Amino acid sequence: MSLRAKGAITGIGETAYLRGTERSALSLQMEAALAAIADAGISPRDIDGIIPYALGAVAEDFITNFAIPDLRFSAVTPMGGASAVAAIQAASAAIAAGICQHVLVTLGRTGYSGGRIGLRVAQMPQFRTITEFEMPLGAIGPAQLYAPMARRHMEMFGTTSRDFGEIAVATRAHAARNPRATMKKPITLEDHAASRMIADPLRLFDCSLESDGGTAFVVSAADRARDMPHPAVIVRGIAEGHPDSPSAITQRPDMTRLGIAKAAPRAFAMADMTPADIQVAEIYDCFTYIVLCQIEDLGFCAKGEGGGFVRDGAIGPGGRLPVNTHGGLLSQAHMAGMNHVVELVRQLRGDAGDAQVAGAMRGLVTGYGDMGDGSVAIMERAG
Repeated sequence: MSLRAKGAITGIGETAYLRGTERSALSLQMEAALAAIADAGISPRDIDGIIPYALGAVAEDFITNFAIPDLRFSAVTPMGGASAVAAIQAASAAIAAGICQHVLVTLGRTGYSGGRIGLRVAQMPQFRTITEFEMPLGAIGPAQLYAPMARRHMEMFGTTSRDFGEIAVATRAHAARNPRATMKKPITLEDHAASRMIADPLRLFDCSLESDGGTAFVVSAADRARDMPHPAVIVRGIAEGHPDSPSAITQRPDMTRLGIAKAAPRAFAMADMTPADIQVAEIYDCFTYIVLCQIEDLGFCAKGEGGGFVRDGAIGPGGRLPVNTHGGLLSQAHMAGMNHVVELVRQLRGDAGDAQVAGAMRGLVTGYGDMGDGSVAIMERAG
């Protein structure tokens, strides 16, 4: 049974994105969840499925706080930054099976106020592998773990730091149009090149923000979505994929291929679309290199051609493929990819304000998690 067009995103919600708060992640998550439920035009009592972010709340928190009378489905998708989009697949499956009508997906995060990077890495499912191979050499932060992937791509294909800079500059240009973005000041390629080195070849402007905030969305049965307040945003194709063994990035035969390379063909086939059909893309951007690698693995260009693809404003405002129109994790906020889903829905509804891509009817959103997990959803505004 295909999950094509079984689910639709009917409600989106987010808090202000902050760099410093005394509120708890649970409080932020509840605020965003209530906003998403209200945006869908339903009551908290209508929620019959819940998928909270794996490192946050549990289903019982919502049953208690929202007085949900009959929760029929709960799950977590413990894939780091791939979790949000993977949750759309889980929600769609539960809806297609007739278990649920409205599934709430939520996240609350205090990555700026309460986050410690060593703790975050220790929470990764692959932590045992990191302790065997990377940590003895001093690699503990995500930038240190992913830098070898970027360097390998550069050595194999001639990709340059300037190519990564193109992504940082384009993303900031999008953020400048988004009042919800944390970082709006424009940057140049020269600014990128002058930013300090974090883990060679990744510079400061290649790295995502740390943020406090909450984000949520509601996945509803597609046949119910057509009667709800906003234009239905239908999930046409959905898939997840995991990287090749082993979990240790530096020990893989091909460090330049992510789990998204497995997920993308399945999602496009389910949607009956190709990359040429996509008008706007929200691509997980923990680091600029990860965006470039996903552009290749999604099929927008061949492997090794990502640098050429992103040059000269191709993914910025007015480019041939606008990418991360909200500013992404690099410039809006780090919400583990939940804000990417919210932005795609906003774009396809035509509600993105100054950041709106004219005429956008079809788009995709991806997630990237930990050592290379990938997820992709292809969505379309109902005609």
